[in-house]
Amino acid sequence: MTLDALRDAIPDYAKDIRLNLGSLAAEAILSDQQKYGTFLAAAYGARNRAVIDAISQWTEDKLSPEAKTAAKAAAAIMAMNNVYYRATHLLTSDEYRKSPAKLRMNVIAAPGVEKVDFELWSLAVSAINGCGMCLDSHEKVVRKAGLSADQVQAALRIAAVVSAAAAVADGEAL
Repeated sequence: MTLDALRDAIPDYAKDIRLNLGSLAAEAILSDQQKYGTFLAAAYGARNRAVIDAISQWTEDKLSPEAKTAAKAAAAIMAMNNVYYRATHLLTSDEYRKSPAKLRMNVIAAPGVEKVDFELWSLAVSAINGCGMCLDSHEKVVRKAGLSADQVQAALRIAAVVSAAAAVADGEAL
């Protein structure tokens, strides 16, 4: 399935999602690698096969093999980190926040692409997974690296719309 086919498969009750997919595909505030990598990381983070396939096919010639791997790695590592850090944040005892995670996270230090891009993709996946601690952490890194609030918001919009497309696809069994 292509991105256009995915958009066409989204029913009229979710027309806003369909339209937002189209407008965000033309987003120009992010670099191409940042934009396409955010779409791909968000697709993997949203965990819907039709959405993953459509966005993977759409980004096939737009991302280097290293960037594709890094976008998938951002989704994978955030699947772990978002659960762990969201839980330590939600627990009332601060004992857990003070203890080391003792989880391997080497890909964050050496993602194979520009660190700011990997952090932006991690931010997008963290938004999908609802981890406030990770959102704060990754937002600070990308802002310190020079990204603007508008660029952060663009990545968050992509994450929101890709997640919504996945929810519709799940509901409709696309």
